[in-house]
Amino acid sequence: MKKQEIVGIFRKRLLESMQTRGLNQSALSRETGVDRSTLSQLLAEENLRMPRADTVASLARSLQVSTDWLLGLSQDSRFGAEILRQSFEVAPHEQSPADDNLKRWYEEAEGLKIRYVPVQLPDVVKTDQVLEYEYGEVMERPVSRAKEQARYHLNFSRGPDNDLEICMPMQNLLGFCRGEGLWRDLGRDARAEQIDAMLATLEELYPSVRLYLYDTRKRYSVPYTIFGARRAAVYVGQMYFAFNTTEYVRVLVRHFDNLVRNAEVHAHAAVDFLKSQVISS
Repeated sequence: MKKQEIVGIFRKRLLESMQTRGLNQSALSRETGVDRSTLSQLLAEENLRMPRADTVASLARSLQVSTDWLLGLSQDSRFGAEILRQSFEVAPHEQSPADDNLKRWYEEAEGLKIRYVPVQLPDVVKTDQVLEYEYGEVMERPVSRAKEQARYHLNFSRGPDNDLEICMPMQNLLGFCRGEGLWRDLGRDARAEQIDAMLATLEELYPSVRLYLYDTRKRYSVPYTIFGARRAAVYVGQMYFAFNTTEYVRVLVRHFDNLVRNAEVHAHAAVDFLKSQVISS
């Protein structure tokens, strides 16, 4: 955000917090030790100056909000106990609710960088045949919903301002090509069609969609998605653990960036790597 936008958000949220606490400028000045003249300046429409860090900290402490929220760096709940309660949520992965949560999280991250470690193959590249095979026996998530979400992810990735990084285990991709594990009953033709679709998507959308492959013998990760700096959702099977505070999101961003830095196959080489894989019968 530009400095002017941050100042505007700060002023708006400062006013909201004062109204919620029932504090005027004089009362807030007494509680925080911040001069009333300074508060008047911060609340003035024409003000374009950022407050000092110690001033922001004092105001946040007295108003029972986070400094990140005051400065527009977080979407955390604003008040007291709500900050802790809303820093973490459990979203059930059951038909409509889970998909609606995911769609909402993606919409909120429009124009931001999304980082994604998939369970198996990335939804954004999956063919209908693979989705039918993968979700045909899953009661909690009908195939129709899985297809709808995969199409949504693909269309979202085609947005002009969207940026998607995918980092997945190289072994998952190789196992798919060989028809191993989960994929042992999926036919060769279906797997070949899936690799072709994956190639087409990467060639169409690179560099706004980038695929990295890491070695699970050297690195490990559970499936999760990071929506800009707003939220991270960890998938644990039939539910998501969603982290909404900046500190938690940053931890997962560092983990993801570490996967990318240590990837065996980087984004610029992903298409050539896929082309080199032979689909086993």
